[in-house]
Amino acid sequence: MALTSPRRSALSDQVITELRSQITSGEWPVGSRIPTEPELVEQLGVARNTVREAVRALAHNGLLDIRQGSGTYVIATSELAGVMHRRFADADRRDIAEVRSTLESSAARMAAERRTERDLRQLETLLARREEAWAAGYLERFVAADSTLHMAVVSASHNDVLTALYADLNHLLRDWLRDDVGQELRPENHMDHARLVAAIRAGDAETAGTEAASYTLHCLGERV
Repeated sequence: MALTSPRRSALSDQVITELRSQITSGEWPVGSRIPTEPELVEQLGVARNTVREAVRALAHNGLLDIRQGSGTYVIATSELAGVMHRRFADADRRDIAEVRSTLESSAARMAAERRTERDLRQLETLLARREEAWAAGYLERFVAADSTLHMAVVSASHNDVLTALYADLNHLLRDWLRDDVGQELRPENHMDHARLVAAIRAGDAETAGTEAASYTLHCLGERV
């Protein structure tokens, strides 16, 4: 049985690697439209079929979304993130809130015990950015700042596996946060994150864990 030409297969793999690199490096962030097929052909110096094959492979793996008449968009930064996006896009919101609460509470406890001065400076900066976006009423800027702050708390746990897992979920969580906030930033929906950052700075693992656990469940109208 004849197999695909090794040379063509290797070239396709190289294009896939290059496109994946553009995604994972942040050159093409989640939500952005990648260059058109003719543009990629010109940039990479390969045949149209090779580009098309690579794009389809990354779409199959969940990193790209091919939208007829609109273009191809980045929807995840890793294959695992793509799988999670497909698997949990329609999951029950309560289930997701409980998983987030568990992950973020554990991470916050570890962060309070392991944070560095660099971690603390970053948390303070991101907290200020979050509050500035809220005060100005910039919805998308607030959503980005809030999710980045939560990611920084998890990173401060210095648990590489937990951080990678949360990072793969983060873009999906950002979509849910946007839904939770609604079309505008209302005073009654504001959740103070200063206590969380203060607890991490103070090394108070119990308070940090309790604060982190409460945020996601609060979105469901509950308190832990």
